[in-house]
Amino acid sequence: MEGDVVLEGTLARAKPVIRWGLGHALPRTVLRREARRGDLQGRMVVAAADGRDLTGLFEEIRAAGPLARTRFGWMTTTHAAVREVLSSEDFRVGVIGSDGSALGRLVEWSAGEHLHPVRPPSLLAVNPPEHTRYRKLVTGVFTVRAVEQLRGRVQEIADGLLDALDPSRPLDLVESYCGLLPVTVISEILGVPPSDLGKVLSLGAAAAPSLDLGLGWRTFRDVETALGEFDTWLGEHLDHLRRHPGKDLFSKLVAARDGGVGLTETELKSTAGLVLAAGFETTVNLLGSGIALLANDPGQLAVLRERPELWGNAVEEVLRYDPPVLLTGRLATRATEVAGMPLPRGALVTTVLAGANRDPEVFADPAVFDVTRTGARDHVSFGAGRHHCLGASLARMEGEIGLRTIFDRFPDLRVLPGGRRRGTRILRGYESLPAVLAA
Repeated sequence: MEGDVVLEGTLARAKPVIRWGLGHALPRTVLRREARRGDLQGRMVVAAADGRDLTGLFEEIRAAGPLARTRFGWMTTTHAAVREVLSSEDFRVGVIGSDGSALGRLVEWSAGEHLHPVRPPSLLAVNPPEHTRYRKLVTGVFTVRAVEQLRGRVQEIADGLLDALDPSRPLDLVESYCGLLPVTVISEILGVPPSDLGKVLSLGAAAAPSLDLGLGWRTFRDVETALGEFDTWLGEHLDHLRRHPGKDLFSKLVAARDGGVGLTETELKSTAGLVLAAGFETTVNLLGSGIALLANDPGQLAVLRERPELWGNAVEEVLRYDPPVLLTGRLATRATEVAGMPLPRGALVTTVLAGANRDPEVFADPAVFDVTRTGARDHVSFGAGRHHCLGASLARMEGEIGLRTIFDRFPDLRVLPGGRRRGTRILRGYESLPAVLAA
């Protein structure tokens, strides 16, 4: 009996180490090794983690054809091929070991007990028919109209955050504005009571890296701790919303039914976790990158001051030029073709969203940042097909309000040297953005 207890404890301690090893340490090590050997995918992921400019790599991949062969499968930076893969019924989402292999069984055995934004039943990780039912209920609540009704409140939050800043002192805009705006908005969408706001703000920041690859051990443990705490808090919060529903979107999702059937407790928690992590990541990166691009390009900012109706298009151009997500992958469910090229069943295709946004076949002078660009919205920064980002409307609206408001309030805003790009491999944005608000 005592031996069984010891063994149980040992296995419990081993599981997180195995999760980290399979999901982060092993991919990071293999990608670095292949990068040294010249593999395109390895080189891209390593360069992204180092914050390097990827334009040359995008073109190198494009020059290899609509699909470039890599050590790990195929890659594409061709706009048409990216859209084809993401929209095709011949591909599915999946993670390492999701094929029933011995490795897959090890992944399943070591899985954490708490919900995770990139594991089922998250919308990012399920396929039809589950995805169809699940997304229908969620999109029925998170409509464009419902999001647009939040516009006035988003403006109030942006104004309040800027009111609290001291324009006479240098500050980090990621910490004091770009991060706080989306997390505060998300908290209101989730119906968070004022007494719990601080907790959710801290959990959102800590859980957000769960969407990335190659995390270090300390960051991985911090993320798991935050997800566990959020899971526990969510259970209590859902009980409260069922007893005392509010006007927030999450209360409406709790009550949503399709044919008399709603989302399960696990699916509701997963949706909330995805809204928190993905909503935070997408918008904090959009705001930080947008501020940096515009502050460093006075000519583009002058255009927006003369033609404020272009702010919406400026957000699309920021999303095209420096998207919050570098790439995403799909697995072929059967032998198929992409751009006329044959692919076997099980093929992994990495669609480089940021590269497709620089495709000269779609965007004239793609390396130029131009807020007046016609067709800027043709970017694929929110994906395509059934997994098109659920929060795209919210991110666009927050981006427009957040960028316009800070430059209207502080027209002399100046970004200082020392800004740091995030050391993430899939997510793109600023970890810090030092600035002064007034001349």
